[in-house]
Amino acid sequence: MAVYARERKIYFLLVAVVPITTLAKEYIVGDESGWTVGYDYQAWAQGKDFQVGDKLVFQFPVGAHNVFKVNGTAFQNCTVPSLNEALTTGKDTIVLTTPGKKGYICGVGKHCEVGGQKLAIVVQSQAPAPAPSMAPSPLSGIPYKETAASKIPFINTPRW
Repeated sequence: MAVYARERKIYFLLVAVVPITTLAKEYIVGDESGWTVGYDYQAWAQGKDFQVGDKLVFQFPVGAHNVFKVNGTAFQNCTVPSLNEALTTGKDTIVLTTPGKKGYICGVGKHCEVGGQKLAIVVQSQAPAPAPSMAPSPLSGIPYKETAASKIPFINTPRW
């Protein structure tokens, strides 16, 4: 009985954790072009289904660009926040942790205003994964006989 309980705990742990990790996607912003001026990031984002848990990866030459997460007003006006908020490694990853509208801009020179280097997306809540079926299975050495009652969940529990 203890072995069954331990296996059950492991199963439920896997069911709870695996869907989140397997459903998350990683998006290279701008694909092969990366994060640069003169690229239509709104066209790039169109048709993509951004979900909580997904990752945005901003790739650019170090020193040439940066990335700021901004609110709607700062996005519209290309208002650069404090420089200590800049992502500057050239391979910056942002995990989308909450649903809603998200905005990102480049704060170098006029890259946002003139070069159009800005991205706005909408992040959706992650849809719950379908529950796996828990059909009874025979155990080694114990024959399993299906009955009408065993087809009804929780009516016929295994006898050990």
